[in-house]
This record gives sequence, C-alpha cells and structure tokens, in this order.
Amino acid sequence: MRVSAVFLLFLGVFFGLIGLVYWFWGYEDGGGVMLLGATLLGFLPGLYYFFWYRRFHGHKYFFWGRIPVAGERPSDREDAELADGAGNIDSFPGTSIWPFIMGMGAFMTVLALVFGVWLLFIGVPLILTALTGVTAESRRGGNV
Repeated sequence: MRVSAVFLLFLGVFFGLIGLVYWFWGYEDGGGVMLLGATLLGFLPGLYYFFWYRRFHGHKYFFWGRIPVAGERPSDREDAELADGAGNIDSFPGTSIWPFIMGMGAFMTVLALVFGVWLLFIGVPLILTALTGVTAESRRGGNV
C-alpha cells in the first residue's frame, strides 16, 4: 500500500502545483476546476491508502524500518519478486450478452436527456433486464 499511496499523493501534489500555475497564469475557470478535480483524484485515494498503511504498520515503526506484517502487499517488501504479486489466475467470466444489453440501456437512458423522456421507457427496462440476467447468470454459472 505504501507504493500506491506515495504514487497517488505525488500525482495529487503534481496536479495541485500545475493547477496553481495554470490558475495564476491563465485565469481560466474551466481548466482550473478540472485540475482541482485531478488533484482531488490523487489525494483522496492516496490519503486513504496512506492512512491504512500507517494503521497496519504502526506509527512508531513507520520511519525506522520495515516490520513484517501478515497480509502486506508484495510491492511493500524489498525482497519481493515479480511472481509474488501474480496471485491466483483462474477465474475469468465466460461470454455474455448482458453487458451489451446494459450498455444499450445506459445509452438509451442518456439519450433521454437529449431527445426526450420517452426514451427512458426503453432504457430503464433494458438496464433492469440486464441486471437480472447478470445476476441469474452469475448465480447459475452459465449462459441464461
């Protein structure tokens, strides 16, 4: 978690600095707000990961060395190899039509914002049908 936290916090600081420079150089609202959003997208998960990293490792050991903790990520260990982070790779879903139907329902629902509310009568049932189909397919383990 430490590597992920440091990376995300670095991105938050980077986009924050770029946002400040952009704001005082260009005085443009749209880009400044987008860079503020990018800063928050770096800081929010980065601070979350950093909090949990410190909680699992203990405050007094954070700066003075590594303490072996059960359940730590391989990226946090200095002696880790690439194969340590591979995990168990044997659970891939089969082919299914339901993601396509869900996408079409979402597409129709978004089109309802542009062309009229009547498209909701097509989009919402498609989404509900796809949710039901995905749930039934995942419970039974095959095509429904």
